[in-house]
Amino acid sequence: MDYKKQIVADLQAAIGDALSQEELYNFLEVPKMSAHGDYAFPTFSLAKVYRKAPNMIAEELIEKLDQTNYENIVAVGGYINFFLNKEAVSKEVLKTIVSEKAQYGEANIGEGGSVPIDMSSPNIAKPMSMGHLRSTVIGNALAELSKKIGYNPIKINYLGDWGTQFGKLIVAFKKWGSEEAVRENPIAELLKLYVQFHEEAENDPSLEDEGRAWFRKLEEDDAEAVRLWTWFRGESLKEFQKVYDMLGVTFDSYNGEAFFNDKMDPVIEELESKNLLVSDQGADIVSLEKYDLNPALIRKSDGATLYMTRDLAAANFRHDNYDFVEALYVVGNEQSIHFKQLKAVLKEAGHDWSENIKHVPFGLITSGGKKLSTRKGNVILLEEVLNEAISATLKGIEEKNPTLENKEEVAHQVGVGAIIFHDLKNDRMNSFDFNLEELIQFEGETGPYVQYTRSRCESILTKANWSVEDFKSGVALNDEESWEVIKALNIFPDKIQEAYQKYEPSVMAKYLIDLAQKFNKYYSKHKILTEDAGREARLSLVYSVSVVIKEGLRLLGIQSPDKM
Repeated sequence: MDYKKQIVADLQAAIGDALSQEELYNFLEVPKMSAHGDYAFPTFSLAKVYRKAPNMIAEELIEKLDQTNYENIVAVGGYINFFLNKEAVSKEVLKTIVSEKAQYGEANIGEGGSVPIDMSSPNIAKPMSMGHLRSTVIGNALAELSKKIGYNPIKINYLGDWGTQFGKLIVAFKKWGSEEAVRENPIAELLKLYVQFHEEAENDPSLEDEGRAWFRKLEEDDAEAVRLWTWFRGESLKEFQKVYDMLGVTFDSYNGEAFFNDKMDPVIEELESKNLLVSDQGADIVSLEKYDLNPALIRKSDGATLYMTRDLAAANFRHDNYDFVEALYVVGNEQSIHFKQLKAVLKEAGHDWSENIKHVPFGLITSGGKKLSTRKGNVILLEEVLNEAISATLKGIEEKNPTLENKEEVAHQVGVGAIIFHDLKNDRMNSFDFNLEELIQFEGETGPYVQYTRSRCESILTKANWSVEDFKSGVALNDEESWEVIKALNIFPDKIQEAYQKYEPSVMAKYLIDLAQKFNKYYSKHKILTEDAGREARLSLVYSVSVVIKEGLRLLGIQSPDKM
């Protein structure tokens, strides 16, 4: 329930056309201290119109405002502070959540519009490292958030399964590899060969030429090149699936770069037909000088296509097949120039829909302050991190709650949830250094803290033998601690929309931390199970918190065990 709209309507009735509804809505603030009200309107915004000091304007407007729907409205300095009716609001919020349950917060803003989300996208023949975590979990959260407000997300794992690196890998395998060793431990062996290639190439640059030559063979459907590439790809997908199963992430498409190998000629033909393709030292480029960008390299002097060519083909394919309202690319910040070039080339080609392509960048996960690199062998394996988190969680359960049912399942939910939540609670543009101990901390502002808060709610409801059928819509709460929880519950739908519209899952993660903290403060000050007139109201509050935390975590791709 958007109580700001009620305040806006009452303000507009008092001031007339001095400010629009949208302006009034945007000016409304939430005071840092609850003693200053639930919302505050700064009257300096009216100073030019009224030609008076803000404090005088506030005093005058108080007399004109309809106070029917409020406990109080007071003027403090240049602000008008609104105190909502605690009992009426708490009744309405709890009634809505108990009625709508997990559907609470759903909206139809997207009206079914398709949103392809390019996410995760590991390179085949390389292990999934911590470097792949961010794109995977940010993309997955954006998919869930978008679906909640009426969009149709299409999760695309745009596999890195094409390019010169596969020519290099074929060279490495033929020179130093063993089919038996690769079959025994595919990804580890292929990674070793890939690292060895780059070490050897530093002393023997001719290896780079060999790698390019083998990639050209792959592009030309050479039988041996295709056989090895198909084998490397199949083994990689098996390994990737283990990690995706652990994270609980699924995809709607695995169309990687190779899928677009036969779809690039139309892209090049279109650029040529529109006189956009320019020859530069034997290579074909599109000049982007008017966008203040370097030229986009479309085709190398040896005829080989590039990442840009495939991305142009992919963008056209997604537009033609999904008719998207927007297309998200959840890719690291270091690729921001590439996506500016991609949009600029599409715009030059006359594709206005390119404006709906949105790069969703994010910062790095580093190790010892250094970027993770497969080429240099500086890799932290994601599967190992997830397994360590699960093991550490299970050990904690064995020590603190050894009789817990389904210990292994709970350890998985909490351990994996800790890794995902730690990533998503950070603003996505912030980089952070990998520290396993920090990632699996179960106290403070962490995923396990939020999960434990919900399991506490479920424990209370179980002890009380309370169910939604016991809810009475006439009950109300009016103490300060429950009021803070009610206000937090009320803004859950707003936070869903904000998190998606900003492409920032941390909005939801931070909201859940705040809700958990406010509930735990309430829990510590009130005896919820006391048999008195307020018992049902308190239990309906506990139930509502449980519903919202579970759904909020689900939107982040995190499960929430009933017992911990």
